[in-house]
Amino acid sequence: MSLYICSLNSGSNGNCYYIGNDTDAVLVDVGISCREIEKRMRLLQLPMDRLRAIFVSHEHGDHITGVPALSKKYQLPVYITKGTLGNCRLPVEEQLLQCFQANMPVSIGTLSITAFTKFHDAMDPHSFTISNGKIKVGVFTDIGRVCSNLVEHFKDCHAAFLEANYDVDMLMKGNYPYHLKKRISNGHGHLSNAEALDLFVKHRPPHLSHLLLSHLSKNNNTPEIVQALFDAHAGSTHIVVASRYHASELYCINGETVNVGKRATQFKLRKHQLQLSLF
Repeated sequence: MSLYICSLNSGSNGNCYYIGNDTDAVLVDVGISCREIEKRMRLLQLPMDRLRAIFVSHEHGDHITGVPALSKKYQLPVYITKGTLGNCRLPVEEQLLQCFQANMPVSIGTLSITAFTKFHDAMDPHSFTISNGKIKVGVFTDIGRVCSNLVEHFKDCHAAFLEANYDVDMLMKGNYPYHLKKRISNGHGHLSNAEALDLFVKHRPPHLSHLLLSHLSKNNNTPEIVQALFDAHAGSTHIVVASRYHASELYCINGETVNVGKRATQFKLRKHQLQLSLF
């Protein structure tokens, strides 16, 4: 069975990633409002009643702002570590709070979600893989550096949301204060374009059909820079830059390798899911 994925929003103004199949779906992080989630899923023809749970990667506001309202309205369980919850006091109904642990798969309907630890300046940050039988999708954002955990899980993915936060030259030559530049690039902040590309080039599995470059900095990166950088090494992988302003298209991940010369016509999306755009 295929998995369907999209970025509902990606950036410091809010992050939210949708992964699901024909019956069940989860959101990784909800950093935009409940109203925006509803609007964007409606335009993508994704039913709200397919959502089964929310998984929280860490406590920063651009990842949790919309969690309480969405969870309450749709009675969605929120999976979060004790450390993260203790550091943000997220106002979620107690009966909807569920704790997860690294490397312990959680079954949500027909989906299996596995968390693993990562480097980021938060209390207890985690990344996730979501699988549906043999198909696996990774959500790898807010990563300070490439570690063995990330490499191991990336190698298994048929698609991934991968952070490409900043261009090194833009960051260092920009007007951010020194302490903020250091925080971003010190190995516990965010992943640069070059670090993300190195992971992709060295460890891309042959079955990685889609890569959604995520959490781009507004001030220290551009979609054009990232797209050109990765397109030069794309091979059979379809490269998408996730927007900080609107949802991406909905992509079908079915485990098939796509011929680079025919990528645009061989994606097996449903007709009503092709080329959908919010604006």
